[in-house]
Amino acid sequence: MSFRRFLVALVGSALVVVLVVAVFPTRTYLDQRDEIASEQARVRILRQENEKLASRVGQLHTDAEVERLAREQYNLVRPGEQAFAILPGPADPEPSVVPTEPPPPPPRSWWAKAKDAVSFWN
Repeated sequence: MSFRRFLVALVGSALVVVLVVAVFPTRTYLDQRDEIASEQARVRILRQENEKLASRVGQLHTDAEVERLAREQYNLVRPGEQAFAILPGPADPEPSVVPTEPPPPPPRSWWAKAKDAVSFWN
């Protein structure tokens, strides 16, 4: 009997050693590998955004773009030009005709109908 207990303890210990040495580091390795892949994808996206922003910076250093933004956002004009602003028209006047019939009541919910059916003695 004691040999059997010794064998079970030995196999159990070997299993624990295998778990500690192989399985737990493997899980950590796989988790880190997935995290590295997601971070690399994020870096790719950020590089693309940086390239777009760098091209926008290049556009903003041109005189034509500066003039376009000045005209569009600040309503600036060149000397000798006139600026015009188109204002919205007046609001539509309220109708002076009063409706002769009141609007129909909104439909009642099923809860209100059920409540009326149950509380008929009130």
